[in-house]
Amino acid sequence: MQSLSGFGRAHLARRWIGAGALGLAALLGGPGALAQVPDAEAAASKQEQARLADTDTLLALTSDGAVLYGQDSPKLSGYQYCSQAVALAEAGEFRQSVRAASKALHLASTTRDPNLLAMANRDLAIVYSYSGQLEKAEEFAREALKHEARDPKLVVGPANKVIGDVQTRRGDYAGAVASYETALANSSQRYAPLVQSSLVNALIESGDAPRARQLLGTLPTPREASLAGQLERTRARLLLAENKPAEARDLYLQLTTRSVGTDSGYYRLWAWDGVARSELALGQKQAAADAVGRALGGVDAVRAKFRSEEFKMGLFSDLQSVFERGVGLYSEVGDARRAFELSERSRSRALLDAVRGRARLNSEAAATVDLATLQRTLAPDERVLQFHALPDRLQAWVVSPAGIESKSIAIKRDDLTELVETFRNSVVRGRRAAIANADKLGAALIGPLGLKSGERLVIVPHGPLHYLPFQALRVDGRYLIETHPVSVAPSMSIAVQLAQRSPRAEPVLTAFGNPRIEDKYDLPGAETEVKQLARLFPRNSVYMGAAATKTQFRDVAARAPLMHVAAHAEADQVDPLYSRILLANEGGKQNFLEAHEILELPMQGSALVTLSACESGLGRIAQGDEVLGFTRSFLSAGTGSLIASLWPVSDDATAILMGTLYAELARGRDIQQAMQAGQLAVLKEPRMSHPFFWAPFNLIGNWRLKVRSAEAAQ
Repeated sequence: MQSLSGFGRAHLARRWIGAGALGLAALLGGPGALAQVPDAEAAASKQEQARLADTDTLLALTSDGAVLYGQDSPKLSGYQYCSQAVALAEAGEFRQSVRAASKALHLASTTRDPNLLAMANRDLAIVYSYSGQLEKAEEFAREALKHEARDPKLVVGPANKVIGDVQTRRGDYAGAVASYETALANSSQRYAPLVQSSLVNALIESGDAPRARQLLGTLPTPREASLAGQLERTRARLLLAENKPAEARDLYLQLTTRSVGTDSGYYRLWAWDGVARSELALGQKQAAADAVGRALGGVDAVRAKFRSEEFKMGLFSDLQSVFERGVGLYSEVGDARRAFELSERSRSRALLDAVRGRARLNSEAAATVDLATLQRTLAPDERVLQFHALPDRLQAWVVSPAGIESKSIAIKRDDLTELVETFRNSVVRGRRAAIANADKLGAALIGPLGLKSGERLVIVPHGPLHYLPFQALRVDGRYLIETHPVSVAPSMSIAVQLAQRSPRAEPVLTAFGNPRIEDKYDLPGAETEVKQLARLFPRNSVYMGAAATKTQFRDVAARAPLMHVAAHAEADQVDPLYSRILLANEGGKQNFLEAHEILELPMQGSALVTLSACESGLGRIAQGDEVLGFTRSFLSAGTGSLIASLWPVSDDATAILMGTLYAELARGRDIQQAMQAGQLAVLKEPRMSHPFFWAPFNLIGNWRLKVRSAEAAQ
């Protein structure tokens, strides 16, 4: 099991022990004050920067590698670990690849082997590029170039290609062309065609179609069917870049019938997407929409796997871009139902692509419901707000039992990301600007939707909106939570399936508090929190300190209607399936619960899991999709409802919120109303009126859950 050095410590999101209500409120200027004191912001900023700066650094990974190598039996050579790292990266096992490369780093450090050091850094650059961690990819590529390699072509070419790949994905095509040219001049004969293909694609994107055409004519047809298929896509892309949409459409149509082995369906999908883009260039929106429909018609039969050949050829295609093209086109031609249902399907597909057969998924996890089924499920006072962040705008739908309204909000995705980040930063740092930012975002996102006070809202976020506490948005001077009960869902299909289950849970609490790891990770506030909650439920099982282990968690998961976990949690940005909850040491070793293990647990009997931990609701956001990590893992394993946090939480505020929430549940109120009551209870405390205190937790999943009264259960 990995140590808390490096990755663990870097990603550790600590609860705000000591800040609490008195701590931060005092820093903010006393009861009811929202004025920012520079020391408070500086402290929060310093903590955040330190955590990010220490994320998977060379030193941290070398330290992790030493621990991992010590646990290995049998032990491999450094170069064998490098080979293992490459194979794992190409299979899409990104965290495992990083771990293998870390062991090579450790051995390179202890043996002072500059060649192994260069190779290990090269492999880290590749896996971080594959996983979308662009800054880390470039950092390790440049580190690899600092060390003398026995055969420079094995390092200099691949490292510069990674740098070119990063620049391409950032939109720096001129820089990418230069990096690919350097890579080409330092590549082996076998590797050079891959660099040339990447260079062609960068030239197309940079607008230099003549040179792309010239270089493309020199490329041999690859022997591998997958690489040959990618090259044909590049040829068709070039025709579009040369402003020859009719010729491009004809070539794409030919590719729709081309056989590319067992993955023909995947290449057929991209060929139909090319037809759609060609029709768009010809001004034929309806024909383009029809072609996207053809592209996605067979997507369920396309295998979910990581395709390293696309990165090798410099294409970086993302299946979600086809979904968003479809969402945009169907919205533009006035087909709100098709656009909404396609948005739903995109979420299901993203889950499959994230898991890629690496963990078991139950049949419901990736299923989708149609609009009519959703409308039959909704009560008269319930509204679904679903969003889809497109590159040029935000598409929104308001679904009621009687109909669906489509709204196009003129905010580009990049601008939306910036707005959300600005708001989050102002909230987490306790700044007065958070209120003005809440007004601004509320007016932009909620104001146009025409909601009526008191309507129960189920919000399906998208892209950067997963980081947004909707309850803290303000409309007409009031927070959304003051006028509406609010919950969120990773997809409406998941929420509907969960809401259709038996809505009442037994009043039996199972709680884990302050798992024992080592002194610096102690959470005394979490221990107090769990003890207070246990008093509300006479039937309870509480596991504290050394007893709060993964073994114990797995043992009780199947028979715990209400599960409360007050512990540290980490989101893995490289591979969300390795996000983890830090539970107590076992046998003298760390033994944390990872997201892929949660997927394997039988949690259909679990009505509610509360992760009273910092940033437990965060994870990597796949482009055009949702946060992948704890949220999907628990819901996919069968949990009905989940409560998770968006930023480091205050112990004092959490005690009030959780105490109120569980008390309301024990009295028979549904969980959406109970969450609203808990957040309002904190908001009404003068020292905690800032959203930092009362808005960090999201209610996710079954918004109708109720708990049978303790008296009725006896």
